[in-house]
Amino acid sequence: MPEGDSVYQAAHRLDTALHGQQVTRFDLRVPQAATVDLTGETVHEVVPRGKHILMRIGEFTVHSHLRMDGTWFVYRPGEKWRHPAFKVRAIVGTSAAEAIGVDIHDIDVVPTRDEQKLVGHLGPDPLSETWDAAEAARRVQADERSIHVALLDQRNVAGFGNEYAAELLFLRGILPDTPASDVDAAALLDLGARTIRMNRDRPVRTFTGVARRGQDTWVYGRAGRPCRRCGVTILTGAQGADPTRERVTFWCPRCQR
Repeated sequence: MPEGDSVYQAAHRLDTALHGQQVTRFDLRVPQAATVDLTGETVHEVVPRGKHILMRIGEFTVHSHLRMDGTWFVYRPGEKWRHPAFKVRAIVGTSAAEAIGVDIHDIDVVPTRDEQKLVGHLGPDPLSETWDAAEAARRVQADERSIHVALLDQRNVAGFGNEYAAELLFLRGILPDTPASDVDAAALLDLGARTIRMNRDRPVRTFTGVARRGQDTWVYGRAGRPCRRCGVTILTGAQGADPTRERVTFWCPRCQR
């Protein structure tokens, strides 16, 4: 699932391509919005909210959530797509660019005044200008579950996914199954906010400071390999709010206690 920094970058690309332009082609290939047509309307802006993208067109908002494998691509009008047409779920075109949503399962269209019905449940977003660190810390600290699960709950804080949870907990020396109430949530989220903001503008996300694939994480995706810091074998497990939402966890048993 894309992390908040990837969603931020996707929204920025879409906004750069479509901002202020009139829609000349509009096609949503999902049952709940298949009859909507915003052709002729103006794209006011495209903004991220946690892991959600809000495309404000005319008096409406096209909301999308990328889930595990969704992606937005930007093409020149008439340019050949680099993926099968049957995977396309959304097309928003102008005279200058075409935004193509591929494998996006969650798409809704609502009046912009009703956006909160779709994203109002989200917690503070560290990539937002209205980031409220104290409120995010309060929500995480009040969560009765493990810190790994609490960090992934978008109602507590919006934008952190499994990779961020694993890496931030390693950097703070916290085991993923530690109760959230026992964690210094303010310090953890301060680190998280600084890290995701630094990664926001990078082509390759990194937690180690090395922007090369295979060297950019401390523990995430490194089960069975030696810890970069102490050499002990990285362990793995699974945690989730319920069995249907379990995520793989990674940790160092020596560096995280």
